Amino acid sequence: MGMLSRMSTVVKSKMNRILDASEDPRETLDYSYEKQMENLRNVKRGVVEMVTTKRRLELQASKVQNNVSKLDMQARQALDIKREDLARLALERKQAAIHELQGLDQQISDLEVEQEKLTHAEQRLQAKVEAFRTQKEVIKAQYSAAQAQVRIGSALSGISEEMGDVSLAVERAESKTESLKAKAGAIDELVVTGVLDDPGSNTSSLDQQLKHASVSASVEAELAALKGGEEQEDKKALEEGKL
Repeated sequence: MGMLSRMSTVVKSKMNRILDASEDPRETLDYSYEKQMENLRNVKRGVVEMVTTKRRLELQASKVQNNVSKLDMQARQALDIKREDLARLALERKQAAIHELQGLDQQISDLEVEQEKLTHAEQRLQAKVEAFRTQKEVIKAQYSAAQAQVRIGSALSGISEEMGDVSLAVERAESKTESLKAKAGAIDELVVTGVLDDPGSNTSSLDQQLKHASVSASVEAELAALKGGEEQEDKKALEEGKL
């Protein structure tokens, strides 16, 4: 029993969460408003039916009243011709009609009282329905605004997370770029110093050394020539001075 009770509690809690997640308060408010409007329409229909019944009773009472007047006239006419039996019959019918008329008047009076009560109830219900309609529209607008804020907040949160990932990617890219730059600089330096062959050149390290030695020899020869020329000029100057 304890296990079944706990399972029932878990199932109910999960169902409540599912229903709560799927429930839209705006739809609930609209449904409640429609139910109130239906009640209001029923009350209005009741007022119309009551008024119709009262009018029908009033018409019937008018006919009975006309009949009372007619019977009264017939009783007088019967007496004029010395027919008391007919006069008595007319008066008896008159009394029955008067009794019927009194009953109709009482029903009409009761209906008027009920009509007034129902009319006041209709007015109060109408005011409540209008107030509820205004309130529900305000609540719906607030709910929609809150939904929009949640969506915007979720979007901003997602953007923040994505920007964090982007920042990490940029940092990694910059780090790799700096590493590649440093490696390229080291390779250039090694190529210049001759430790590594220039990837763009087809000459070997030995060729480079021979070329460097040839250049050095040319420089030394040219330097010797310059020195020899200066010595000849100095000798010539000395000889001219002796003369």
